[in-house]
Parts: sequence; C-alpha cells; structure tokens
Amino acid sequence: MLWNTSVIDGYAIAASDGQLGTVCDFLFDDASWLVRWLVVDTGNWLSGRKVLLPVSVLGHLDKPGHRFSVRLTMQQVKDSPDIDTEQPVSRQIETDIFDYYGWTPYWGGGYWTGGYGYGGGAMSALPSPGSIRRAEDVLAAQRSADDPHLRSIEAVTGYHIHASDGEIGHVEDFLVEDEDWSIRYLVVDTKNWWFGKKVLISPRSVREINWMDNLISLKVDRQTVKDSPAFDASTTVDHAYQKHFHSYNHNVRPGDQL
Repeated sequence: MLWNTSVIDGYAIAASDGQLGTVCDFLFDDASWLVRWLVVDTGNWLSGRKVLLPVSVLGHLDKPGHRFSVRLTMQQVKDSPDIDTEQPVSRQIETDIFDYYGWTPYWGGGYWTGGYGYGGGAMSALPSPGSIRRAEDVLAAQRSADDPHLRSIEAVTGYHIHASDGEIGHVEDFLVEDEDWSIRYLVVDTKNWWFGKKVLISPRSVREINWMDNLISLKVDRQTVKDSPAFDASTTVDHAYQKHFHSYNHNVRPGDQL
C-alpha cells in the first residue's frame, strides 16, 4: 500500500506506557530512496525535544486514531542520545542511537529497513525480491561511505523540478510503499507550467538533486511528464494505475522503482 507522507505527518507515537509525541518529519537516504528515520516531536513532555526513531520500531497502526505504537518505554526515549535534528544527521549520530538501543544498524545487517534484528513494524513486511534488489544496489556504497545521505522530506517538499528541457513544477508530496518504506513517487504540482495538473515522478527518473539550489533535475523531458496520467489525492495508486503510469515512462519498469 502507498501512503502520502503528508498523511502520516502528525500521527501520534505511543510508547508502551504513554504518548511520546507526533511525527513531524522523515529522513530518507538520497541514494536508495528509503525512509530511514521518523523525526518525532515530543512536545511539552520533553520541552519540545525531537528524537529519531527508525521505521522498524513501529508496531500497531491505529489508522482511525491516527497513531502508531512503538516497542519502547517513555524512559528509554527520554534517556536516548540528545541530538540536534535541525542539523545534518551524521553516521556517527546514527551509530550512537543504534548503540544506545542495542539495535543492528541498517548498513551492518539485513538488506531492508525492517532488518535491524528487531522485528518488522506496522508498515513492514518480509522483503520482496524487488525491495532486496533495490537495497543491494546501494548497500556496497553505503558500507564504505561516511555520509549517510540523509535528507529531510519536509525540506525537500517545495523543491523545483526541472525536466531535461526546462522547469515543470515543484514537489508537493511523496508516496511511500508500506512494504519497505521506499519512496515510490514524488507528487509534482505543475500548475506554474500548465494549469491544475499534478503528476507522479518515479525516483528512477531523477538525474540529480541540487541541495544548494533546492532543485531536482530529471532525465525525461517536459512532454513525457505532460503525457503522464494526472494524479489527485483521491486516486488509488494500484497495480493498474502503475502499469498505466509506466506506459508513459518506459525508462522505469513496473515494480522496479527505487
């Protein structure tokens, strides 16, 4: 199932003995396009402190109540390493968090976001062959790299999108696969180019992200984007929709997105 990150943003996070706070952001790896961390705002409980939780700790999803449970106590979270979530999250910071909780880092074992040796969460399942292939493609680079390439979804929302022949719009949202927390599509608003149309862009169509200029460059041209099926929030992005989408984006194979 695909989720809009804007929908999950604001969900409550409940520990085994009380409420920790609410989801306020997501950190994704710009090499694998996998969501690695939830940023949780603890509100008045810890005087506005924000903490990082890996997606694998998510337990039961109470969809009507708009909240996740996690297999942690409030004291565990309170005693966790204090970090500045407004600054880039380094590999050392990630290591400190994993060491504190006794978890295996995603770059040290398992090929998927649920593979911390902790058990899958509410939005995790056994990895599919496709998700394993996607993770294997980037695992070797991640093992040797000091920079984990973590980026804030909140920050990237609003970035300008440039096709190979000019600007086409801006990032409005992200669609995340609940099987492995991979970002399957960017929701792009093209209203500044042609009136009122929103489209989906696969990460495989992304050529480069320029963090200094707040710009995402694509491998495809404007016409390819224009010919893509229109998207709206009420659309169910099922297999039939994705097959239709990929018929206009032949460089991306169905089921093989990053």
